[in-house]
Amino acid sequence: MRFRLALRDAAVTGLVAAGLFLPMVALRTDVAPNGALFLRTRWSDAAILITLAALARFVLVLWLGRRIPVASTASPWWEEPLRRAGKLLTPLLLGVAVMLPFIPGTGRYELDLGVLVLTYVMLGWGLNIVVGLAGLLDLGYVAFYAVGAYSYALLAHAFGLSFWICLPLAGILAGFWGVLLGFPVLRLRGDYLAIVTLAFGEIIRVVLVNWVSLTNGPNGMSGIPRPSFFGLPFNMSGEPDTFAGFFGLEPSPLHRVIFLYYLILGLALLTNWVSIRLRRQPLGRAWEALREDEIACRALGINITTTKLTAFALGAMFGGFAGAFFATRQGFISPESFTFIESAIILAIVVLGGMGSQIGIALAALIMIGGFEVFRGLEEWRMLVFGAAMVVIMVLRPRGLVSSRTPTVALGKRKAISGSLVGEGHG
Repeated sequence: MRFRLALRDAAVTGLVAAGLFLPMVALRTDVAPNGALFLRTRWSDAAILITLAALARFVLVLWLGRRIPVASTASPWWEEPLRRAGKLLTPLLLGVAVMLPFIPGTGRYELDLGVLVLTYVMLGWGLNIVVGLAGLLDLGYVAFYAVGAYSYALLAHAFGLSFWICLPLAGILAGFWGVLLGFPVLRLRGDYLAIVTLAFGEIIRVVLVNWVSLTNGPNGMSGIPRPSFFGLPFNMSGEPDTFAGFFGLEPSPLHRVIFLYYLILGLALLTNWVSIRLRRQPLGRAWEALREDEIACRALGINITTTKLTAFALGAMFGGFAGAFFATRQGFISPESFTFIESAIILAIVVLGGMGSQIGIALAALIMIGGFEVFRGLEEWRMLVFGAAMVVIMVLRPRGLVSSRTPTVALGKRKAISGSLVGEGHG
């Protein structure tokens, strides 16, 4: 019975895959040497993809049918070993992150990749406050990322403020916009909330494109001041008033990159520390209660308005910090850097890592952002491999790599109850 069901599902999957891959993969427009367009066929590539899709569905139905009964709600056998390994993985990842610039063989490429991964880790932790803890689906998080970047650029250009002054101001302005988004959506939930937040992100992008007098429109803003080490600029002159000259070092372009790496690492760790601290406070427990059941929250007397607005504001603030860092690192920003796909990537990191899990989000960012570089040699097939890997992970781990949806207060209660029961048993 299971075998026949697997064959049927594989056949249906093959038909669906054929409908997708035949027009999208088998037929491709190319340019001839004389400049004329012609249609090139790749039937073998499409056939391979269709076969792989059908075979994967066949194996998946057989494997899931034998190992995970549909009616079973018990945790998989690997859940507890994975949870124990996570306790050792956290300090290991932190140690590697701190020592990365000093690991032999680490160059400019590895440091730039580390900066990019940590930026998305910080964005994921910021969005986790809204989505993972408060349960508010936000598809326009990139808007706060953009507000932080443009706030830093405009403040630095207009008033000549340093990075260390513009950074908190950019975060505050992004948090203010988070409150403005929170007020209209106080009564919305689920799909309706997602649609409004998506529209908000698009509104911000359209304003950045069309307000040419302020943002320079689609041309973007260049010449954004780079950060200094508390007044010591990074340049190759070697003078006493530079970073290399003050510390007696040989001038190197890696000094700025290492400083930016540790800067985003510190900002990410600050985001993580604030999130963990708030989760253990009454505000964090109110977020988790809101995520589980909003009606029950109202019945318990929790102020839903304050709870939602604080989640939006704090999540937006950390997005603004990340945006300010992005602007000073790139030295150039444009509306094309803040499209919907960025919000989708950040949300995918949160969901893939496990909503509410800090270590899970860090692992997901490492897999998603670093995975692009690992499969760069596959060129156009890279996105296909990446998408297939995400599907496999979500099938095997539907609640994320590290699922921790149990509220913090419930964890403490469970430990207390189990301890009292053990004490009574021994007594």
